[in-house]
Amino acid sequence: MLLRRLDLPYETTKLMRFIKELSKQPQTDLFQQDTSWNTNPRSGPVPLPPGRDRGRLKTTIIGGGAAGFFLAINLKEMVPEMEVCIVERSSRVLRKVELSGGGRCNLTNTFDDVNDLSTVYPRGHRLLKRLFKGFGHQDTCDWFERHGVSLMTQPDHRVFPASQDSHTIIDCFMKEAQRLGVRVVTHSERYEAPTFTAVCTGGSPKREGLKWLEDMGHEIVDPVPSLFTLNIDNKALRSLMGTAVENVTAYIPGHKYRSDGALLITHWGLSGPAILKLSSHEARTLHDNNYRLPLCINWVGVGDVRDELQHIIYNNPQKQLHNYRPFDLPQRLWDYLLTQMFKGDTNRTWKSLNAKEINRMANMLTNDEYQITGKGAFKEEFVTCGGIALKSINPSTLESRHVPGMYFAGEVLDIDGITGGFNFQAAWTTAHTVACAIKERVREKK
Repeated sequence: MLLRRLDLPYETTKLMRFIKELSKQPQTDLFQQDTSWNTNPRSGPVPLPPGRDRGRLKTTIIGGGAAGFFLAINLKEMVPEMEVCIVERSSRVLRKVELSGGGRCNLTNTFDDVNDLSTVYPRGHRLLKRLFKGFGHQDTCDWFERHGVSLMTQPDHRVFPASQDSHTIIDCFMKEAQRLGVRVVTHSERYEAPTFTAVCTGGSPKREGLKWLEDMGHEIVDPVPSLFTLNIDNKALRSLMGTAVENVTAYIPGHKYRSDGALLITHWGLSGPAILKLSSHEARTLHDNNYRLPLCINWVGVGDVRDELQHIIYNNPQKQLHNYRPFDLPQRLWDYLLTQMFKGDTNRTWKSLNAKEINRMANMLTNDEYQITGKGAFKEEFVTCGGIALKSINPSTLESRHVPGMYFAGEVLDIDGITGGFNFQAAWTTAHTVACAIKERVREKK
């Protein structure tokens, strides 16, 4: 078994003394550091007195998630003599990998439809543009296939294991970690602190979870939720639950960002890719307004529909409004919109519409406004924006600017993406970047 449990006391003040002394020492002395650590879920890793065995190369990875395992495996492959230990404070590792993509693990995206990274990474796109040159989505696909995982790509460009089972990825990681001799420990377990430390703890829902890193000098961007559904207190709309609409545009009035894609009406409000993308790009705006803001929906994804409506009137003058759906809208949605526009008088013909009514219909189709009353949950993703500010790290190596020998990978950084495999790709890329950086440090010291 890879997992062993050892409980230790929490000693927060010793961490600060250790970090203070470590940061004073020159880079060449980093390889002489040898300290025992444990994990405190409130204040982070805590040092204990130095051990006797010096001179070994050791890396401790704090966090047993996607980034942590990917970093450990790549580092052991690059530097076989390195002792690598993954420490996870909870009882289970790779939990998010197991649940992602509805249990199928959407591990990356082909990026075929992505012309600007900022559209899929609201935060961190500039850094990732640099890092993707060293390890991008195709490198990810090659890596998994090289390690025995067959992949499949959906028409929407999302990439999954061919088995459609996230346990294929988990089994791959666990098998490779065991084969390479990576130690994996859980709970508040004792482990030897290292030549290098990699923080891969994932996103923290509250700033307090990052305080131990802030106390070391790192700037923290307040974490707030990202990727969530929206609550809409409108019974008539919610009565359409289960209705999916293709190619809508959702936006918050007065804001530039427009989110395109499919939309799903639920029993609590709105969901679907268009809403999830909007929640990601507008995460801070929504949070700062306590998730109480107006929301506009363009049901047809077209700016000016008046010409199309005039065309319908000219070609179908005698048809009743409810019998001819413009833009192939779902019948239930069209009936609902007609009821909102004409208060139930839906038996009118198209030719009976006057200019004012055509304008009202055009506005309803392209600028239908609702009131957001809260946020829901998107159970396939657990994403926060915020974390370690990117100005606190070296953009080429992801090493801390405040603590030599400490690196960051994954969602603990102020990097997050929309749904579709983009967050996992950021995890693979940042983890691989750190592994390469540590390998170069080792090579330089030889």
